[in-house]
Amino acid sequence: MADTLRLTLTALAACAVGLWAWRRWHYRSFWLVIGFPLTAITVRATWRKVALGCGLTKKRQRWWFTTVPGAIASTGLVKVRRRFERVAVDTKPFMWLPRPTRHGWRVTIWTLEGQIPDDYSQAAERLAHSWGVHAVRVSSPRPGRVVLAATIRDPLVQVRDLPPSTDLLKVTVGRLETGGPWEIDFRTVPHWLNAGATQSGKSNLANALLVGLAPQPIALVGFDLKGGVEFTPYAPRLSALATSRAESVGLLDDLVALMAERMGLCRTAGARNIWQLAPAVRPVPIVVLVDELAELYLMADKSEKDEIARTSTALLRVAQLGRAFGIYLFLSGQRIGSDLGPGVTALRAQCSGRICHRVNDPETATMTLGDLDPAALVSARAIPAETPGVAIVAGQDGQWYRARSFYVTEQAAEHAARTYADLTPSWDEITAVDGRADLPELLTA
Repeated sequence: MADTLRLTLTALAACAVGLWAWRRWHYRSFWLVIGFPLTAITVRATWRKVALGCGLTKKRQRWWFTTVPGAIASTGLVKVRRRFERVAVDTKPFMWLPRPTRHGWRVTIWTLEGQIPDDYSQAAERLAHSWGVHAVRVSSPRPGRVVLAATIRDPLVQVRDLPPSTDLLKVTVGRLETGGPWEIDFRTVPHWLNAGATQSGKSNLANALLVGLAPQPIALVGFDLKGGVEFTPYAPRLSALATSRAESVGLLDDLVALMAERMGLCRTAGARNIWQLAPAVRPVPIVVLVDELAELYLMADKSEKDEIARTSTALLRVAQLGRAFGIYLFLSGQRIGSDLGPGVTALRAQCSGRICHRVNDPETATMTLGDLDPAALVSARAIPAETPGVAIVAGQDGQWYRARSFYVTEQAAEHAARTYADLTPSWDEITAVDGRADLPELLTA
């Protein structure tokens, strides 16, 4: 008997160690074979209680047998009789079978009458605590359906590798909370607004973007209002760099003139944008990197008023018209507020790509994300200081996500700038190509 018990305990211990090792060294297969089936059963079994506790049920009238107390006999016995009548019953939304994902599971819910997706979004945190998961995200693919995507553990704890970019003007800069890649695609979203306090990961994101764009056949233009301390080490890969407001005004004037030349080129060729032109005459795409956007709008005295007005107007024109002519913006700043003037507000409206790292003042988060889902604003304010690189991103599918950029050192960015310096077209070359006299012959050839 003792030997049998000893063997049983040994077998159980071996199974426990094996399951622990399986989960530790190959979590994905463990999750699909063991973890997810148990989780799916638990979620379906507890859905009624969870929905009731989160306020997602509705009272509905149902015919049911009820017990109604009768007369009390002298012996102390209570006589009851059953009655068939309509009673109010808490009805839960219908839940489909959960499906596994890379970092958790997702399930489709049929909403009850009078419910909207925002009802489930407001209950997302309660749902996460009820099921013991890291977070629950809510989306609605079509009316009457809500998808709950649960993340068991935070996939943004460790984000390491920076994969090479394969498509023109597209860079994978990090990971989304769903486990998918965080991509910045200028062909899809032409202009981006990137806000973040010091040590929040804003500059690291710019490094990751530069490393991804450096090997591509494009021109990079920098505006560094810190006197050039941020972008000067990357000068070998920059076609032009402005380090003061006076230089910024001149460079923006060049961009506006260049944009006008490309308008004429597209008009002559009968094209709506440069991507409809033949490769032989297509101008080189330009990505404009701006660091410390607020410095372009700050005014020390009235003598700078005209200069700021010129800067604001030129930058806004590039944002409004540049996409069709291959000029894209990536604007970064520690603080972006309406007190900088109406030019910033108008520029913000042209930036459909929004990235908000940890910020020091609520107005910057509101300025960056305020016209999106209010829940995105709450999540941005909750980013802790010990997680640099984490940001709230407005995705290309119209939704917002938590994301974290890959860690790219300044040395790695400088190395990429030097390595691909031979791909850097000079500013004179760009102007000469766009304005050369033989373009009409090439267009008709």
